[in-house]
Amino acid sequence: MTITRVLGRSGIEVSAIGLGCWAIGGPLWGDDGQPFGWGEVDDDESVRAIHAALDHGANFFDTASNYGAGHSERVLGRALAGRRDQVVIATKFGHTSDEATRRATGTDHSPGYAVASLRASLRRLGTDHVDLFQLHLNDLPTAAALDLVDTLEAEVTKGTIRAYGWSTDDPASAATFAAAAPHCATIQHDQSVLRDNAEMLTVCAAYDLASINRGPLAMGLLTAATRALGADDVRGRAPEWLPWFTDGRPDPQWAERVARVRAALTADGRTLAQGALGWLLARSPRTVPIPGFRTVAQVEENLRTLALGPLPDAAYAEVERLLAELRQPAAPVVG
Repeated sequence: MTITRVLGRSGIEVSAIGLGCWAIGGPLWGDDGQPFGWGEVDDDESVRAIHAALDHGANFFDTASNYGAGHSERVLGRALAGRRDQVVIATKFGHTSDEATRRATGTDHSPGYAVASLRASLRRLGTDHVDLFQLHLNDLPTAAALDLVDTLEAEVTKGTIRAYGWSTDDPASAATFAAAAPHCATIQHDQSVLRDNAEMLTVCAAYDLASINRGPLAMGLLTAATRALGADDVRGRAPEWLPWFTDGRPDPQWAERVARVRAALTADGRTLAQGALGWLLARSPRTVPIPGFRTVAQVEENLRTLALGPLPDAAYAEVERLLAELRQPAAPVVG
C-alpha cells in the first residue's frame, strides 16, 4: 500500500515521495558558462522513468519553468499525456530563461510575469491547470512575495491553479507569507538527513503546510552513484549555494558525514538512498521528499521506500545521535 501525505491546507493527497524533475530538463547555462542543469539527458528514458513512477505508486511531480529552459515541463507533459487525472503537478516561477538558447536570463517577481509564466507552463505541460504553483525565488524580500498574493488568489479563483507555495529556506519569510496567503499550502525547502531545518518544520505545523523537501539525497551525495560529473552538470562546477560537491567530487566534509551514518541508514537492508528518504518520512508527517532522477532504475530504487516506510525508531535515533554535534543550519540549495 502506497504511503500518502496531504499538501497542507489544500487537502490535495499525494504519494509520500514525489519526483523532482530538475535533472530531466537537460542543460541550462548562465552567461559566464556556469551550468544550471544536470547535463544531457535521454528524453525517452525520462518518459519511461515517469511511467515507472506511476507504476510504483507515485503521483506527485515537481518541475519548474526554468528547468532546461522549459524542457523539463515539456517532457513531463509528454509522459503524462492521457493520465492527467492520475497525477498532481507542481511547477515554479520566478527564474527566467530562453528556450532557444538554453540560457538563464535572470529573475522576475512581478505579478504580470507570474501570470505569463503560468500560461507558458500550462502550454508546455499540456494541461489547463497546475495543482501547485510555487514562487521559486528563495531570498526574495517578503514584501515582494506578499505583492503576489492577490494575483495567485485570482488564479485559484479561475481554476488555473489549485494551491500555491514558496520555495524558500527562511522560516520567518515562510511564516509571514503563509499567514497572509489563504491558499498557500506548501513550503519547499532544503531538507535532508545531512542538514535539518527544524524551524521550517515548526512553521509548517503552525500554518498547516506541507514541507516539500528538495535536495533529499543531497543532489546525489546520499546515493551509491559514481557517475562522472561532466562540465555541463551543475555539480561539476558547484556554485556557492551547492555545498555537497567540490570540483565535481563529493566534498570531503560531507562525504565523511555520509560515511558516519551509512550503517544506521541501511541497517534494515535498505540502500543508502532508501535510508535517507526513510529518515525524512520519519522526521515529520508533513514531509514530502522529491528526489531527482534520470533513469528508470533510480526511480524504482527511490520509490521502494514507499513500501519500506519510515526509518525504524531505533535507526532514526542512532542517526540523530551520530549527527547531533555536526548539524548546521539549513542554507539555500536552489532547485
